[in-house]
Amino acid sequence: MTKTPATQAVRDYLLGLQQTIIQALDTCEQAAGGTQTCLQEPWHKAAHEPLQGNGITCILEGGQVFERAGCGFSHVQGVALPPSATQKRPELAGAAFEAQGVSLVFHPRNPYVPTVHMNVRMITAFPVKGPAVSWFGGGMDLTPYYGFEEDAVHFHRVCRASVQPFGPERYARYKQWCDEYFFLKHRNEQRGVGGIFYDDVSELGFDGGFAMMQSVGSHFLEAYLPIVERRKDMPYGQAQRDFQSYRRGRYVEFNLVFDRGTHFGLQSGGRTESILLSMPPQANWAYQKTFAPGTPEAALTEQFLIRRDWLAAL
Repeated sequence: MTKTPATQAVRDYLLGLQQTIIQALDTCEQAAGGTQTCLQEPWHKAAHEPLQGNGITCILEGGQVFERAGCGFSHVQGVALPPSATQKRPELAGAAFEAQGVSLVFHPRNPYVPTVHMNVRMITAFPVKGPAVSWFGGGMDLTPYYGFEEDAVHFHRVCRASVQPFGPERYARYKQWCDEYFFLKHRNEQRGVGGIFYDDVSELGFDGGFAMMQSVGSHFLEAYLPIVERRKDMPYGQAQRDFQSYRRGRYVEFNLVFDRGTHFGLQSGGRTESILLSMPPQANWAYQKTFAPGTPEAALTEQFLIRRDWLAAL
């Protein structure tokens, strides 16, 4: 693996972020009386494989609070960038690359606790002609099954705080980018209430891009854990669990059909078990399912799975 000081600094931060997050995950489980802890599995891709590198996959399954929660670190090198990484940079098609990042998805047990996704990453391309090119990407987004205004407002407030030091316009731009990205085109439906998303950011230079990566990653627990604490003990029944499973089907659809991170991993020969740790433990589908007006289930699509300015009143 490349061992430049810059690459090592990014790697050290990402490994520390992963450990901080899984420790918080374990603490949350223990506080709820759970006995499950995160399994930590280091992995290596051999030198003869198309993709070389290493990482750590952390996964918790069957928990008291989280039914399935995965947080993975990867640091890989490849001989050619996959198509998903060069859609906006055609001049880099075929370039060798190095990528490292932390990606997580937490699927809660209680239907009133939303699923959450966060990712921070850096990619460096080495074109045949010209200097190496590095860029940063990342963000976080919230996918509720039952909508609560205060949860969406809190999540967006912290998202705004994470990028505010890097330009007052960034939250609005990255919020719109998130809304446009996490959109199921075939359903004409948002995946959740959004958050922030950015990719291909190089205009801040290495130091600025790295600093923003650290800010976004380090704000994640502040954005999500208060919502978990607020909702994890709310009573629910089988009807709510059935609706959660139905909505999880939409999550699967997005991740397999549209998600660039999933496509990047599979197209580049990544580790399949780690790439698909974002999948929920259970999901189902129903034909043209509808919900009665005025119900919380109907309110989800009518009031929450739409593009809204959640901080308009602040």
